Amino acid sequence: MAAYQIIAFYCFTEIADPQSEVKRQKNFLDSLDVRARVYIAPNGINAQMSFSIQDGEKYLNWLKEDPRFAQIKFKIDPYNEHVLPKVTVKYRKQLAALDSFPDLQKGGEKVAAERWKQMLDERGDDTILIDVRNDYESVIGHFEGAECPDLKEFRDFPSYAESLKNRIDPGKTKVMMYCTGGIRCELYSALMKEKGFETIYQLDGGVIQYGKEVGNSHWKGKLFVFDDRLSVPISEDEHELISACGFCNKPTDYYFNCADMDCNSLFLSCPSCAEKMEGCCSEKCMDAERRRPFEKLEDGKRPKPFRKWYNYLKETPHKCCVRDSR
Repeated sequence: MAAYQIIAFYCFTEIADPQSEVKRQKNFLDSLDVRARVYIAPNGINAQMSFSIQDGEKYLNWLKEDPRFAQIKFKIDPYNEHVLPKVTVKYRKQLAALDSFPDLQKGGEKVAAERWKQMLDERGDDTILIDVRNDYESVIGHFEGAECPDLKEFRDFPSYAESLKNRIDPGKTKVMMYCTGGIRCELYSALMKEKGFETIYQLDGGVIQYGKEVGNSHWKGKLFVFDDRLSVPISEDEHELISACGFCNKPTDYYFNCADMDCNSLFLSCPSCAEKMEGCCSEKCMDAERRRPFEKLEDGKRPKPFRKWYNYLKETPHKCCVRDSR
């Protein structure tokens, strides 16, 4: 039985004093067995957390006592360990770095998982399916037939939407869009409405909820997640491996952060090539002076996101640690 639970949620709601809410959240979490990444903005909250089972229940009950958060839909998964390094609760001007504030009341129509599957079954030439996540997310998994834009970060989406408007008729073409948990679609669908796209559908609860309710139907590969797991199957159904090592082209869904701390690029690699490259994404990075030491994966283990450089000061001395103490 899993000793922990991973909890993810977001909620768009007015928070009159977000700085006070940051303090309130920190104070409550301080005594719990938790690792978390929580962002508080004037227009809501967005969180990824891992709790011991007992403390997770305490937090959910506490949060739902607040009328602002009473209607939140939580995504909860059991797991055998924490999936985040520490507790981080921060104020942000906006929940996603979009550099604009579209009217969320004018966003796309939310579509539940079962209906989404039916729409995919029946999708015709008058409908475009868009994966609105970053390219490193969609490369390891996406819906069949989806357009996967070359997006490096959230801020790239508005320019993509503008270019899409020049390729298709925004008045006649139906748009189906999806993301990991739903929050990006809330923003992006509203933005596309402002740009003149008339018919937009967004997957309610994102790919996470779809996998829980429907399984792998129409889905290929795995799901990228922003925690220590990095990639997960969306359901217990057998999943297809669609991504490959960037060095030898062997099928893999193992992500590594480049050991060069001034690069830190996320790249796909099989364990064998990662060891050969000493955890680096290129030969140039292998010559870098600030490199994290590479740790060979034990059998059955998967790589985790990078650790900050100062974590290595107490470990085996390495030229990056003894040379640079910034």
